[in-house]
Amino acid sequence: MSEEQQTPPSDASDAQSSTPGGRLTSQSIRSFVLRQGRMSEAQHRFLEEMMPRVGLEYRPEPVDLDAVFGRKAPHIVEIGFGMGQATAEIARVRPGDDFVGIEVHAPGVGGLCKLIDEGGLTNLRIVQHDAVEVLRDMIPEGSLAGVHIYFPDPWPKKRHHKRRLVQGPFVKLIASRLVPGGYLHCATDWEEYAHQMLEVLSAEPLLANTADGFAPKPDYRPLTKFENRGLKLGHGVWDVVFKRV
Repeated sequence: MSEEQQTPPSDASDAQSSTPGGRLTSQSIRSFVLRQGRMSEAQHRFLEEMMPRVGLEYRPEPVDLDAVFGRKAPHIVEIGFGMGQATAEIARVRPGDDFVGIEVHAPGVGGLCKLIDEGGLTNLRIVQHDAVEVLRDMIPEGSLAGVHIYFPDPWPKKRHHKRRLVQGPFVKLIASRLVPGGYLHCATDWEEYAHQMLEVLSAEPLLANTADGFAPKPDYRPLTKFENRGLKLGHGVWDVVFKRV
């Protein structure tokens, strides 16, 4: 798990299921396990000061992201941004795109608020809410240019695999929100989870792999200190990039 994803833990799903009609419900699926994390004074201050400016409040109705950002641009959602370093860096190097980061843990939200302020970023907003409900209720079908899921909780014990975020029902929901040609980019440092991601995404008929198996790391995804340290020790990181057909 990447450094910024460790405190607080990244989004991780409970057991995933759907209603008989295929609709994901807040009772049947969650994109996170809520854990308490210690907030620094700076994180708390930036959370209080910045969220009225950069936060999007969850509402069970579609949101007009063009109106939110005040321009028409591609919209990218990141699910479970941890402490937000990678999120802020990607927004910085891609000023022509608009980003919505989703995270439930207050220390990470406060951390990203701080980075937005320090970097003067105008193309990044935050939703502090369950990603499943945000995607299901607020994001219209066929409206996203991309979705990022970086280093989600791997739940390494086999009996906990059902809690993993990247599973069929959630991938189907994500795919439905992508524009044709829009992409879903996942990354993990757990090889077994990487193969599961590849299998699950390959099984979704709305998605097609952009590579023959795992993809090269796109230039826009920054190499974190934790990831770089792991690579030097011989640890692997696997990227999976699929596009909406």
